[in-house]
Amino acid sequence: MCKNSECYNCDGTNQDKFITELFSIYKPEKDNLIQMLNEIQEHYGYIPMYVQQKLSEFLSISMAEIYGVITFYSRFSLEPQGKNKISVCLGTACYVKGSQKIMDRLIERLKIEPGQTTEDGLFTIDQTRCVGACGLAPVFTVNGEVYGKATVQKLDQVLDELMRH
Repeated sequence: MCKNSECYNCDGTNQDKFITELFSIYKPEKDNLIQMLNEIQEHYGYIPMYVQQKLSEFLSISMAEIYGVITFYSRFSLEPQGKNKISVCLGTACYVKGSQKIMDRLIERLKIEPGQTTEDGLFTIDQTRCVGACGLAPVFTVNGEVYGKATVQKLDQVLDELMRH
């Protein structure tokens, strides 16, 4: 998750250079919250509690407000995400064309529920209501890459490939 080689310990016991650099780039203004959260999410793969606290102090806004923004936008996560994030669209067009079977197979193969991450940290699964590819229904995504006209067999092929790497 942490891609910064200067990040000594991402559990908050040491303030890493990433936070120091982030705070040097942005002015302590509330308008910068979402962009800063984007950068934090990109760096850690989620938004750790200790970083939320530092952000609250830096921007002079409450932890409740930060939590509200994090939980409002699906892009942000409060928990570490897997190396591979798989999302199945359960919107109407995808659902009618069988996306629930794809989700069921994903749950069966990975032995986790939507919103969870495998113990080895390789996979996180999620469900979404629309990815904007209704003409390709049913659809699932892996790390943002769209797989359209998806089948359980296609999912198995993709999972097998990801597990080999």
